[in-house]
Amino acid sequence: MGGKRCESDIEPLERQERERERQRKDTQQLLLAKQHKRRVEAARKIQAWWRGNLVRRTLLVAALRAWMIQCWWRTILHRQQKKLRQSLLRIYVIQEESVVKLQSWVRMWQCRQYYCQICEALCVFKPSNSSLVIQNKDTLQYGVVSKQPEFHIEILSV
Repeated sequence: MGGKRCESDIEPLERQERERERQRKDTQQLLLAKQHKRRVEAARKIQAWWRGNLVRRTLLVAALRAWMIQCWWRTILHRQQKKLRQSLLRIYVIQEESVVKLQSWVRMWQCRQYYCQICEALCVFKPSNSSLVIQNKDTLQYGVVSKQPEFHIEILSV
């Protein structure tokens, strides 16, 4: 048997060769499938990381915008409270000025009443001891009169 093989010998060899080829293709396909699976997993991880970054960035932007709105609203409330305080202070000042003015008018009226009572009284001088006789409608009074008129002014602060 020099160079010729028997047909029965060739068939198992070819089968083995085909089997090896098929196994090699299957192994290659398994390796390609594993490699594809690893790439898909890596792509999923990268996509999840990127989506996480986008979500965190979106949340950060939303939080910053909410913070800006809160600051703006607090400024509006502060301005309103300031206006309210100023208007209440104006009302208080107006009331205080009115009270002071009323008090001064009442005191002036009392002084005027007292002055009018004195003017209505009849004054009689005795030249000997410089005493004054004041005759009112009802009574007659004697006393020493000073040369300066007396006025008592009280200033009340509230």
